[in-house]
Amino acid sequence: MKENFAKDKSFAFAIRIVKLYQFLKDDKKEYVISKQLLRSGTSVGALIREAEHSESKADFIHKMAISQKEINECIYWLELLKATEFLNQQQFESINLDAIEIIKLITSIIKTSKSYTKKS
Repeated sequence: MKENFAKDKSFAFAIRIVKLYQFLKDDKKEYVISKQLLRSGTSVGALIREAEHSESKADFIHKMAISQKEINECIYWLELLKATEFLNQQQFESINLDAIEIIKLITSIIKTSKSYTKKS
């Protein structure tokens, strides 16, 4: 069976986001930004899963592009949580590095897919 690094990485990231949401809600009493983070951070992997069963190459690229937008939004919320001191530097860097890795991975997948589409 072929390994899907993007799917695995985004699922592990979603788990971290859920745990961070629980921490922010329970320990920091932050309810608004954390909910936004939860939505964007968990939708990344869901969209990658949807892309696995896309109807066409264009549909695949479209779903991956939406996933790219969601991880970018997630990075925004993480930066905001850091700037407002709900996350300390170490907490921020730990999860933000994962987010940056995922956005680079998705961007690469989109570029590669587009280049194969042009060759066809």
